[in-house]
Amino acid sequence: MDPQGVRGFASIGAAGFDAGSQDPAQAQVFLQVLQARYVTGRISRYDQPEEVLDIPDRCIAVFLQSETYRKVGETCHLSMRHMIKALLARDDPRPIVVKPHPRDMDLDTYGWLAHQAKKDARLQVLPANIHDMLARADVVVTTNSAVGIEAMLHRVPVVLCGSADFHHICETVQSRDGMGARIARAEARKAAGDWPFEAYLRWFYGEMCLDPTAPDFIDRFIARVAAQGYDLL
Repeated sequence: MDPQGVRGFASIGAAGFDAGSQDPAQAQVFLQVLQARYVTGRISRYDQPEEVLDIPDRCIAVFLQSETYRKVGETCHLSMRHMIKALLARDDPRPIVVKPHPRDMDLDTYGWLAHQAKKDARLQVLPANIHDMLARADVVVTTNSAVGIEAMLHRVPVVLCGSADFHHICETVQSRDGMGARIARAEARKAAGDWPFEAYLRWFYGEMCLDPTAPDFIDRFIARVAAQGYDLL
């Protein structure tokens, strides 16, 4: 469906987002529908634990991805270890709660994280439900995990360390020494009300993506295919 690719390569990433193009009332309803399904249900793409773990309030929530399944050409501005080290290097007393990817079985990753946690008490590695973490987080940091867009359901600002199709309203770190400034900017924007979560989610999912359950799905599908030069009639 997308000749450009998926995830960080998707054509959505190059599209322009205008918060003013979305009806505020419709965007609010759209957000509430998503919240009812995912936040209230505590569900995500991957199975989430039902147990509610003790997660520190006002934490920096970090969501890792499996390095094993990354495409060779994928753009990551920081490696996982550089991302964690950049967070630990900041003069910030808040807890840094890390959730490894549920499909990452790399023992080196877990061993390295455990070693860092022993050296710095701020770092906690927890297999928690992502929605429990997001409910406690001040800000989310990730390379380009889809949890970043799920964070918007909780109205939590997002800092990316790689390319993503949902980058438009996020802050993006290009180098290790830029982590502090991007987190500060993300939180300042949140305090100023400059994170159009509702409008963005409605634009991203409602306009840029196709919903197989929507009454206009077939028409939109045909239009997308036809736009690539295929004749379906």
